[in-house]
Amino acid sequence: MLPSRSVRALVVALFAVLLGALLPATAAQAASRTVQGGRLDWGIKSSFQSYVTGPIAQGSWSLTGGTATVGGSQFRFHSATGSYDPESGAFQAGFSGGVRFVGHRQSDGTNQLDLTIGRPTVRISGGSGTLYADMVSKERESGRVTTSAQVPMATLGLSGINMRGGSTPIALNNVPATLTAQGAKAFAGYYTAGTPLDPVSLSVDTKAPAGAPAASSTPSPSPSKTKKAESTAGRFEDAAVDWGVRRTYREYVTGSIAQGEWTLADGAQDGGALFRFPKGKGTYDAKKQTLDAAFAGSVRFTGKGGLDLELAGVTVKVASGKGTLRADVTNEGTTRKGVALVTFTAKDLTPKDGLAALTEAPATLTADGAKAFGSLYSEGTAMDPVSLAVAVDAKAQLPALPDLGTAAEPSATPEKTPAATPSTQPVAAESGTGGGTYLAAGGGAVLLAAAGGGLWLALRRRTASRTTT
Repeated sequence: MLPSRSVRALVVALFAVLLGALLPATAAQAASRTVQGGRLDWGIKSSFQSYVTGPIAQGSWSLTGGTATVGGSQFRFHSATGSYDPESGAFQAGFSGGVRFVGHRQSDGTNQLDLTIGRPTVRISGGSGTLYADMVSKERESGRVTTSAQVPMATLGLSGINMRGGSTPIALNNVPATLTAQGAKAFAGYYTAGTPLDPVSLSVDTKAPAGAPAASSTPSPSPSKTKKAESTAGRFEDAAVDWGVRRTYREYVTGSIAQGEWTLADGAQDGGALFRFPKGKGTYDAKKQTLDAAFAGSVRFTGKGGLDLELAGVTVKVASGKGTLRADVTNEGTTRKGVALVTFTAKDLTPKDGLAALTEAPATLTADGAKAFGSLYSEGTAMDPVSLAVAVDAKAQLPALPDLGTAAEPSATPEKTPAATPSTQPVAAESGTGGGTYLAAGGGAVLLAAAGGGLWLALRRRTASRTTT
């Protein structure tokens, strides 16, 4: 029979060996990482949104810089950049886009309420966090407009969250936010310091610092190849069309009524406020300003109440300053080919630096398009604008989409996480798959216990068995 003291000594020795084995991996992952790509979802304050659009302010809000909406009341900011130190947990990520609120329209046509919030940045260090933002606000009494860069707008409640040891993606879900004194001032005094704001959620991709930039693997086209591309009548190198369908439709799909989602397939990309249908093929005539192109990708909307609508086989035709976007529409198991969904203005499709482009051309729903959406909207309804890019030169590059990063869902809600229950804390920890695993906090001891759990359990069972005997 092995004495209990010997068992304890053996356990300590085995843990020491295990710790030594883990240290190199821990040191390797502790290297500072770069934040590149990701999104931040935040409603700012839902009651403020309701106030602005309600019967008192009778106003509205608008999105800028590629900001999108999520669900019923959140704004999605995109293209995160910044840094993350897994060893200390220090984190900084800035996001693109903004939202403008206007209301209380006055007799001179101006708005008494005029507030813009943009470029939110989250900084976390030493267990505390702050959300900063660019703010343009108009004082209610004097009407004086103040523009402030990176105002410390809200403090973030990080109780029970350990930011150390994360990989990619790094994600936080429903982090409580509280208005600061500086934020209250920039908020034009609509709320006082200490007012709870909507919780903040974010997900960002990180990568190890890059060394010297590698040479491009794509060789530049030779003069003869470029000349051939330019001289081939009607041909183009690549093309993409961006269209978000309609903002309110996306909000309806993901909101409280339909409680649904959209899924992309066959190469379609999600830009937050729009969908990109890539790999355009067809013909283009720069002199006549005409285009006839077909694109890859599909988007499918599903939700409660029998919602199931798929748009695929997208095509675009442009002629005489007008464009038409068509798609194969599948609804309730029935597919209609080449349905004209929207028309849009296309006054200038002249190539510049090898790229013929339309940016956010106003689009109008057709009669057939109205039928495709189950008469949810009537013919002539303004839909999301259409953006179109056609590369007529091999050296031209299509505009980049907003970078939403890798989707990641933390395992718990921070503000409801008991500090004594590390297994429910949404902290990113290195995983073998690199998929961003949200595991326990508590430092190396917790990680060690997780790694040696099987060994520890076996030893306890062995000891208990011998004690009983």
